[in-house]
Parts: sequence; structure tokens; C-alpha cells
Amino acid sequence: MKRLRAVCERWGSGGEADLSLFDPDVVFEDNILPDHAGETYRGHEGVVRATRTWLEPYGQFRIELERIVGTGDRLVSIHRFRATGRHSGIEEGGRYAYVWTFRDTEVIHFVSYRRPAEALEAVGLRG
Repeated sequence: MKRLRAVCERWGSGGEADLSLFDPDVVFEDNILPDHAGETYRGHEGVVRATRTWLEPYGQFRIELERIVGTGDRLVSIHRFRATGRHSGIEEGGRYAYVWTFRDTEVIHFVSYRRPAEALEAVGLRG
């Protein structure tokens, strides 16, 4: 959980993705971006590409990790997002979550959810 927290906080500050936590064959399913919903990214390059695609429209952004819940090989991270459009200057924000699946100490699969309650429900927890 400590390593996942560090990875989430690094991404939230605009740092490059720390891929040391991810299996080389990791799979990421994006369910947040309307025009990318259901898209699947594979491997380290896929994680980097997905992150860049998600953040590209924003001139400024801030992602705060609210909490990590769960036990064992499935965890949920809940985040708060605030951003300003690169060209429009429009501010937006909200909350979202990821469900992380581990094998040994590496992430092998993760899925984004627009609503934290959906992510919690996916692993059998309540919001």
C-alpha cells in the first residue's frame, strides 16, 4: 500500500509515471474519459501513453490522493482532480478512483472509474 501511495502522489504532482510498481505486461482499462471509455492500454508504454492522453488537454492540474482502501491483492485508490483547460482556461474537477490488482508486489491490472462508489463496489466494499 505504501508503494501505491507513493506512485499515486507522484503522478498527482505532475511527475513522470513510476513504472517500478507495474508488471511489464500490465493492463489498464480507462473508463473515465468519455472519448476513451472502454479503451485498454497494455504494458509500460501503454500506461505512459494513457497518462499523457488524459493530461494533454490541461495547462494546469492537481490530483490529490484521498485514500487507499482494501486488502490483499486488490486495492482501491480514490482521488480528487482539479484542472484548468490548456486552451479554454475552463476549470473543472471531480473525484475518481482506480481498482488495482497485484500479483506478488507488482500491478498487473488496473481500471479507472468515474465514481469512487463504483470502484468500491467492484471489489465488494461500500462507499
